[in-house]
Amino acid sequence: MLVAINLRGRIELHFDDSPREAAFRSELRSWLDEHATPKSGNGDEPVGVFSAFLGDDEDALVERARAWQRTLADAGWAGLSWPAEYGGRSAGLVEAMIAGEELARYDVPQGVCDLGIAMIGPAIIAHGTEEQKQRWLRPMLRGDEIWCQLWSEPGAGSDLAGLATRADHDPATDDFVLNGQKVWTSGAQYSQFGLGVFRSNPDMPKHKGITCLVVDMATPGIEIRPLRQLTGGAHFNEVFFTDARVPAANVVGEVDEGWTVARTVMMNERFAASSVGSPTAFLEPLIELARSTERAGRPASEDPLVRQRLADIHARSRIFDLTTARVRTSLSQGSIPGVEGSILKLVVSDLGSDAADLAVDILGLDGTIHAKERSRERWVTSYLGAHAMHIGGGTDNIQRNIIGEQVLQLPREPATDRDVPFRDLKGAGS
Repeated sequence: MLVAINLRGRIELHFDDSPREAAFRSELRSWLDEHATPKSGNGDEPVGVFSAFLGDDEDALVERARAWQRTLADAGWAGLSWPAEYGGRSAGLVEAMIAGEELARYDVPQGVCDLGIAMIGPAIIAHGTEEQKQRWLRPMLRGDEIWCQLWSEPGAGSDLAGLATRADHDPATDDFVLNGQKVWTSGAQYSQFGLGVFRSNPDMPKHKGITCLVVDMATPGIEIRPLRQLTGGAHFNEVFFTDARVPAANVVGEVDEGWTVARTVMMNERFAASSVGSPTAFLEPLIELARSTERAGRPASEDPLVRQRLADIHARSRIFDLTTARVRTSLSQGSIPGVEGSILKLVVSDLGSDAADLAVDILGLDGTIHAKERSRERWVTSYLGAHAMHIGGGTDNIQRNIIGEQVLQLPREPATDRDVPFRDLKGAGS
């Protein structure tokens, strides 16, 4: 136990689990030992965001992820913070963090079903009708139906409220007719459903007049175009809507009040983005790479500059762990963490990039190609995909704005468009 000072006053940081948390961790770890294989620690496992997509056989990965999700759900280890009546465990966020830490120790598929369960499911629980909850939550939890998030647009990324894709209500059929484009949609190519936000009333200010809809991705008028990335994979997609019809029964929350639902999703997204395993998990493989790679006739680990960069990554990883302890302490005491999520997300993005940069520098010319050895390929791929870490879950600049406003008490940037009807904004269209 360590006493520390934070911006809200004096708190006690707990680095060890409470008896209840320790029992939960032990139970989960025992179950995982029976049903999953621990990571080898030899550097073969992927590193970084979207690294589960290193292989070429996406269909096989998706099916493996579905099977693993069913195993988790049937044993009661999925959607831990969801209410028990919808298949969850009615556990707290501390248990969810512990589960994330434990799962990171095992070679299990992640990243396919997680988006729906971590972000979309809680939004439907908070804002959906009982009929919607009964229809969509359990299939989502078991991986029977995979979900994507129809969010960003070419002209609405960090400023999501600037979205322009239309959802026009047709009173004759009680459908919403969708026209426009979404982009950077993770997993759209293998998703059965998407939760999206659309412009339903351009006469209202941009944070109003937005409606949240559940979209069947097989609906006529929807075209999905995968975006090939530097890594060779296509995790992201463009999604085009041309007179695609969605029944009004699929509205989540209230018509024209979808920004409330969007904020719930974004809150859960920030928590998910910051609730990652300790960055020290990729430090050991990086050290092993330095030991096994020669530079100028000696191991790279003997190079003073390499050692200095390794020490820097180690120090910042430990600081990350200490901040995580503060978040867990707040949750254990029934408090809601403040800006720590943004700090953790910003730090882990920088650490991931710096680790990949160092790995490629150690590899030298081998770092410019996809090496045959899996332990080396992972670093090249992580380096090529590192920029995604700084965008997903809120860009670095968004996180800095949050930290500046909430910690440093800096004034918010002027928002002259907040009360202006959306159709009157420059570039908004009609």
